[in-house]
Amino acid sequence: MHPLDAPVHSALTGTHAPFAQCRGSALRYPPEMSIWAAFPDDADGWRDAEAFGAVTTAGDPRTAPAGWERTMLIPGVQYDGSGMAVVPDPEALVLGPDDVPEMLDLVERTRPGPFAKRTIEMGTYLGIRDGGVLVAMAGERMRPAGWSEISAVCTAPEARGRGLGSRLVRAVGAAIRDRGDVPFLHAAAENTAALRLYDHLGFTLRRTLEFAAYEYLGPVSHR
Repeated sequence: MHPLDAPVHSALTGTHAPFAQCRGSALRYPPEMSIWAAFPDDADGWRDAEAFGAVTTAGDPRTAPAGWERTMLIPGVQYDGSGMAVVPDPEALVLGPDDVPEMLDLVERTRPGPFAKRTIEMGTYLGIRDGGVLVAMAGERMRPAGWSEISAVCTAPEARGRGLGSRLVRAVGAAIRDRGDVPFLHAAAENTAALRLYDHLGFTLRRTLEFAAYEYLGPVSHR
């Protein structure tokens, strides 16, 4: 199986294995780091996932068994950045733990996707400041074998129209390439503005997929 066919599983059994919380065949990131979980789409996999109570998956469509309720479904796309033109940015700053409150505030205002207080531990995050204020950022999230996901691409409303998002995506991509990995990303299929940007930067559509969240409502039968 190609690593991007099961990116959460590949990341949590590879580069991000130290972060993995395991219950049988079910894996997930710590909730304060990331929402993503991975488990086989069969009876044993769903039973193992019961121990988590709630899970969010990225991949092929699933049909949840009895006892589970689907609470979110977002059609998505997966983009391959093999052909993206990358370049470091002299104004891009490496963000660290002290920057997390500002990062969380920027995410709250721009809604680029899931980002939590420990997400920064998943990879390198770069930001651009204007007058000392963080106005744009992008970074790395899942790292399946040989690949690194560009994520949390966002620009404050007052700083849009200056190409900051494009610059940061290229800069994060440059760091990924320097490490020997290939950039990729996920996006909501309805986010046409972001998809136009990624097309312009040289990303190509690899496949469609679903981002789905499920909550277990029945008795825990297997841990």
